[in-house]
Amino acid sequence: MKVSMRTLTLCAAGLVSVTSLSACATKGYVKKGIAAESAARTAAIDSERTARVQGDEANKAEIAALRTDLQNLRTEFGAKITEVSQGLQFAFPVHFAFNDANVRTEDSAALDRFANVVSKHYTGAKVTVEGFADPAGSARYNTQLSQRRAEAVKAYVASKGLDASLINAIGYGEARQVNPGAWGDEPGADLNRRVVFVIETPANADAAKVTASN
Repeated sequence: MKVSMRTLTLCAAGLVSVTSLSACATKGYVKKGIAAESAARTAAIDSERTARVQGDEANKAEIAALRTDLQNLRTEFGAKITEVSQGLQFAFPVHFAFNDANVRTEDSAALDRFANVVSKHYTGAKVTVEGFADPAGSARYNTQLSQRRAEAVKAYVASKGLDASLINAIGYGEARQVNPGAWGDEPGADLNRRVVFVIETPANADAAKVTASN
């Protein structure tokens, strides 16, 4: 069967048209894919930026709340907060009766507030309770007494929600006396019978930035 030149030409033209349409369709698909990928990338960047801004605002709010809570500890309970090599030291007017290791009722409010601040702002941080005694009695006895005081305070704040496994109680006996030599009923002797808290390396890096001067 003979095929005319015209027929061959028409067939060739049709093939070219089909190929061209196929090529256009492929290019269009690629362009749509690139556009979709670009849109997804832009959306991801915007989402990340939004999350970062929201996170920064949340951190600022948390730091502001921490500053307020620390200031309230100072004004309401007379806490002295200072920086030490381990972290922050909290000295409260939490004292003990002579030759006694029981937590006084009048000190519960200060301890409650301290436990609340640690729970809110220093989650996961190690806390050391340092116990002290006045110089009455032997050095050995005073060390044991101060240890019992530290243990009693540890048990108290643990009962208020702090993780006991993160609390270390240490008795320092008659070391670091506030009023050297004062003991028993002598003026200022109660200041020697005390506990001091040290929050060591807060788990929250932002909380660690809040120093005693803030």
